[in-house]
Amino acid sequence: MPHDLPLVPASAAGSSLTFEQDHGAVIRRSILPGGVRVFTEHIPGLRSATFGAWIGRGSRDEKPDHAGSTHFLEHLLFKGTSTRGALDIAEAFDRVGGESNAMTAKEYTCYYARVIDVDLPMAVEVILDMVTGATLTQSDFDLERGVILEELAMADDDPGDVAHERFSEAILGGHPLGRPIGGTPAIIKAVDREAVLEHYGEHYRPEGLIVTAAGGVDHDALCGWVLAALDRGGWDTTGDVAPLGRRDASAAVDATLTPRLNIVRDIEQAHIVLGTRGLAAADERRNVLAVMSTILGAGMSSRLFQEIREKRGLAYTVYSFGQPHAETGLFGMYAACSPAKADEVAGLLMAELERMGEGITPGELERAQGQIAGATVLRLEDSYSRMSRLGKAELAFGELWSIGESLEQVRAVTADDVAGLAVELASRPRGEVRVGPDS
Repeated sequence: MPHDLPLVPASAAGSSLTFEQDHGAVIRRSILPGGVRVFTEHIPGLRSATFGAWIGRGSRDEKPDHAGSTHFLEHLLFKGTSTRGALDIAEAFDRVGGESNAMTAKEYTCYYARVIDVDLPMAVEVILDMVTGATLTQSDFDLERGVILEELAMADDDPGDVAHERFSEAILGGHPLGRPIGGTPAIIKAVDREAVLEHYGEHYRPEGLIVTAAGGVDHDALCGWVLAALDRGGWDTTGDVAPLGRRDASAAVDATLTPRLNIVRDIEQAHIVLGTRGLAAADERRNVLAVMSTILGAGMSSRLFQEIREKRGLAYTVYSFGQPHAETGLFGMYAACSPAKADEVAGLLMAELERMGEGITPGELERAQGQIAGATVLRLEDSYSRMSRLGKAELAFGELWSIGESLEQVRAVTADDVAGLAVELASRPRGEVRVGPDS
């Protein structure tokens, strides 16, 4: 059974939880004064520790006049605080052989650091100093505008990235989830520092902060370090404040689907993404989707790889993917091929999805379940992945399954489950994006 993660004020019953995981790992979760959530996994024998500070707001949460602010903040928080400059932040982690970075998504932003366990207090201090006390000066803002524009230009030079980015727009056009995470050059050029400051002040608050850490970490010590760092940063953590609620997974998604979107580029291949709306993050069929997508397009034994590459030699890269969000998701298939073969490949992508609805073999089911089990365990062999798992459980699910329980859910998926979901996805309105020469 999953462990529920209720959102309650700090003084209420249930604000502190402890439960054991596989192989002696211990997970603890506390809600501190001010509504700050701290979620840790102590892994015996692991000398590394990864610390993450999550803000449960991403690019989809930007107001129209704040567009681009999420990406700007990811850059600007590393530029300095009232007590540290950008070089001080970089040297703090270089000095101990650690690493720090950030990730911005459509529904969250996370600033994190990976260090050896004895350096965890430093990581907590520096990351939370950035989160609470970023100076966001005009000179840094002007400098990072140029850096972000270069980053966007680099992504725009990758036709595969462009195809995936525009696929969100094709399926979820007009909805905030359909916007690019990093913004566009026009958006980045238009947003001003005041808008970024307003976004920062609105969303970077104690009740919206989630702290996760995994590896060689002591929960009680971490809670003390967090409260001390937030106090130094001037955040109020004295009251019985409930954490911010999770997103409404039942909310309607008002979006416009574009059946075909062509982006003309003078390149040698056509990059195709074809798909439809997928499953929301907490959908009970998410394990069915994982098994289905593995059989369809994960690895060299998948149906797409065998049919399009091995049997026909039409593409070098071909795969399927799922991208969940709170109340909806995306499901798609990707291939890069000769422009002259693009229509044929697009037809084969859809044909293979439809064929999934006719059934799968016992061997395919067993292989997919084993592939997912192995990949899951291997992926969680480091402290960063464990830290990230805690953050996503807190933000998206409100519950946490042990690794063993998660694998049992995958093994419980049946061939009929897979076929039924494939039929449903194949029947949904679909969109297609092509990036390549004009045809």
